[in-house]
Amino acid sequence: MAYKALYRTYRPSTFDEVAGQQHIVKTLKNALTTGKIAHAYLFAGPRGTGKTTMAKLLAKALNCEEGIGCQCNHCKNCQSIIDGTHPDVLELDAASNNGVENIRELIDNVKYGTILGKYKIYIIDEVHMLSAGAFNALLKTLEEPPENVIFILATTEPHKILPTILSRCQRYDFTKVSDVDTKERIKTILESEKIAYNDDAVNLIIKLADGGMRDALSILDQVLAYSGNKLEQKDILEIFALESKDEKIALIKSIFTKDVNDVLNRLNRYIEKGSDLKRLTDDLLLMLKDILIYQTSKNSTYLQSLREDECAEFLSVVTERDLLSMIDALMGATKDYRGVTSIAPVFEITLLKLITITSEGSSQPIQVAPKQPSVARPVVEPIKPVQPQVQEVRPAPTPAPTPIPVPKPVEAPVVEAPKTEPKPEEPKVMISDRVLQIKNKIVDDHYSIDNEELLKMIVISKKEIKNSLMENWASIKRLTAHPTLSKAAILLIDGHPLVASDKFVIIEYGMNSLVEKANKVENQLAIQNVLQTVFNRRLFVYAVNRSQSVDVQVLYKHKYQVSQLPKANTITFEYDGE
Repeated sequence: MAYKALYRTYRPSTFDEVAGQQHIVKTLKNALTTGKIAHAYLFAGPRGTGKTTMAKLLAKALNCEEGIGCQCNHCKNCQSIIDGTHPDVLELDAASNNGVENIRELIDNVKYGTILGKYKIYIIDEVHMLSAGAFNALLKTLEEPPENVIFILATTEPHKILPTILSRCQRYDFTKVSDVDTKERIKTILESEKIAYNDDAVNLIIKLADGGMRDALSILDQVLAYSGNKLEQKDILEIFALESKDEKIALIKSIFTKDVNDVLNRLNRYIEKGSDLKRLTDDLLLMLKDILIYQTSKNSTYLQSLREDECAEFLSVVTERDLLSMIDALMGATKDYRGVTSIAPVFEITLLKLITITSEGSSQPIQVAPKQPSVARPVVEPIKPVQPQVQEVRPAPTPAPTPIPVPKPVEAPVVEAPKTEPKPEEPKVMISDRVLQIKNKIVDDHYSIDNEELLKMIVISKKEIKNSLMENWASIKRLTAHPTLSKAAILLIDGHPLVASDKFVIIEYGMNSLVEKANKVENQLAIQNVLQTVFNRRLFVYAVNRSQSVDVQVLYKHKYQVSQLPKANTITFEYDGE
């Protein structure tokens, strides 16, 4: 006899054997007891959580010869449903039978009576795959089927189903099976199969299954096929190219102690053995989250990946602020993986970035929200001076306006500029046209330029300079191991040029924490040095997040359409750092 997979062999035969989904089991049992049976059900939820199994259990409970609600598993009806040969329980895979003609054939058969059981039951799996025409053909029959016909629709994507279909069904939402229920089920099967196991191996299978009981049993099947009559953690790690918990903790320790050589050596081993770097990223993210939770609460109740003693090791070597920045970096990496052909370089850069974050040693309290540039005010604490630039260093603007060919009266002479000029020791950014001059762009040690001023920068930007930067932006990677410029280089790699001129570049980032770091006054010199080294251009750098980028581009488009954009030859941009 052919081997039968564990998830099929140990498929629940009664409602009481179902792992999890107790809210659904209870509702269906009560409905069967009281006779309140709907004509159409929708079972929605993640894969492998028991939707099809529950549909077949409901079919048995409706057709069992011992009566409604029973599941004897011995009568002819129950046995034929288990074998998949019952003439009145029809299962349709909508993924491969999604056309109008398939549904019309089903509808034609609805009008005929039952052959063996009391109810004729149609189970339509992956119902969201039906075409719009097929859904419309099903509507009327689904709303008013014959008295002895029941539809059970199953889907992993209920949002793709027409609202008119949803409104005709009783909807039951399946949730991921809890770790406790999954563990209990796996242990029951292992004991039934007389297989030796340890808890660490079972826990690892539960983690890989991510709430899917079918996935958990499929993984178990695969591991047992490899290891024989025993279940050990090392076999699971080897099969699925995973790293052990001890290895991941050792990697985190090397990051916290800034041991670059050890981190890179470990990375090379991961790549050579074909480790799953995406899953490793997720695991590191969960571990750092646990460390942060314990760091801030000293409560081990909420820990998932690490024990209390393991978290306690890191209390004195990393700050809450650093942990937040590292979590941001790992979350950014998971997004970046989607757009690259090879994730190894992205993972390597992310590890280097984590080392750089820990090297900052910031002891300031965590800032939950980014600073708001509400009112410009002098900086209380002295900021790190920024050295004079090779280019674009000018004295205070001269009172004489720049002549322009377009006849335009000079309403606001630039003589007023000195009234608002910042203190000499502060770096200043000045964007001006003939109407407005704004010089002090520093708020709380950060550059802050509003959308109207960014609009002027876009107007005077040059597409060819931006394109040149974009084409060679990846060249910045060669400075990620530089002794003094690595921090700024890693920061720049995460962004991309939005607009640029021969004096400045605006960079867009996906995360606010990177925007805040790039706009910090004390980081400007290092960032400019990276651009000078790679592109032979010394440019003032200003960072925006995606939301502000969109806002400014919308503003630009609107002003362009109504012919209200400022003229490029009336705008000057000056950056002066001392």
